[in-house]
Amino acid sequence: MRSKDQVIKPYGDAWGDGQVQLSFTLPIPAGAKAMEAAKQLATQMGFEGVQVTSMKDLYGFSHFILYGSTKYSVDLEQIAVRDTSDEAMSFDEVNAFIEAEIGRKIVVVGACTGTDAHTVGLDAIMNMKGFDGDYGLERYPMIEAHNLGSQVPNEVLLRKARELKADAVLVSQVVTQKNVHIQNLTELVEMAEAEGLRRDLIMIVGGPRIDRALAAELGYDAGFGPGTTARHVSTFLARELVRKL
Repeated sequence: MRSKDQVIKPYGDAWGDGQVQLSFTLPIPAGAKAMEAAKQLATQMGFEGVQVTSMKDLYGFSHFILYGSTKYSVDLEQIAVRDTSDEAMSFDEVNAFIEAEIGRKIVVVGACTGTDAHTVGLDAIMNMKGFDGDYGLERYPMIEAHNLGSQVPNEVLLRKARELKADAVLVSQVVTQKNVHIQNLTELVEMAEAEGLRRDLIMIVGGPRIDRALAAELGYDAGFGPGTTARHVSTFLARELVRKL
């Protein structure tokens, strides 16, 4: 028999109530028909007790926020994902590890590539001030970090990596319409392989919809999603470089 803490459902006001907040856009003007369509769609998705709490007109489209409950649950004991969030080293530990195990600075080049102009995630990892109490890679004494900014063509990123003899490239991608980011990320790996850089280059991708499975599928060494800070990335970089030496 599974314990209460191991079989879980979404939590709203009480344990096991299955309350979910859902939002989506419909390609019709806001109005009574659009609201009813939204409720019926949510019901067909399996939600019960559906309530529309917000409807906004988006110039011929309509955006909704709804609440409902789901009967489904998950058994945590059946989830085999390894939680490595607490395995990241601290700022000082990373620098000491690199100095002791590698003996030189790690060179990292980061960019938002293709048409991506969203630098918030990239800057959170690369910028000296960092994010959420973690210093960015630019502040690490044992890391030489180069932030190329946004809308950097893949060929420019790889050219810079070659010029600097980089150990790693860090690519930040926000999910875009029609999964253009996947095409762009695939192209980057293929270009690195064609130019003979892939074998010696650690390639990391990060973004709000990126996870390890997608990163591996696209040919990257690691993928980092929401909640990532510089210590997670720097820990992976240091350990991966030692592994490759």
